[in-house]
Amino acid sequence: MAGKDNKAALRDRLKAVRMLLLDVDGVLTDGKLLYNGDGIELKAFDVKDGYGLVRLREAGIRVGIITAKSSDIVGRRARDLGIDTLYQEVDDKLTAYSEIKKINGLRDREIAYIGDDVPDLGVLGQVGVPIAVCDAVEAVRQRAVYITKRPGGSGAVREVAELIMQAKGVSLF
Repeated sequence: MAGKDNKAALRDRLKAVRMLLLDVDGVLTDGKLLYNGDGIELKAFDVKDGYGLVRLREAGIRVGIITAKSSDIVGRRARDLGIDTLYQEVDDKLTAYSEIKKINGLRDREIAYIGDDVPDLGVLGQVGVPIAVCDAVEAVRQRAVYITKRPGGSGAVREVAELIMQAKGVSLF
């Protein structure tokens, strides 16, 4: 979205957000899969993204994760950040999204989702604020109302957290 009118429209959408949902690989991480010598998967998370998510939660915004893979590392990161809405090994993200929406008593317009790849398209087509990281595939960027300036795993989530809090008139600090 560009221009003053579009910025105001984005701010209005963000003001209605009561929950932020995230993909993991390519959003909370840079999407690279790393394995140690024993074949154990490693992931790197940006501490600034984590701080933004903690501040969002403290401001009353719910945070959740929907990911196609299952990983103890993601479970630990979610626990560390106080995220209790965690859906792993999800084949159909739209079904998981519908369940999350129902459990939390939310409407589409009250949910933002950050995605980066084709499995995210269904959810991005439903939420009130579909967001793509700047290094997302083209189909995801086309569906988004906002494309981050920062790439996945490198501050994109923090950027969105700040935008939501600014729209709500809440300080990140």
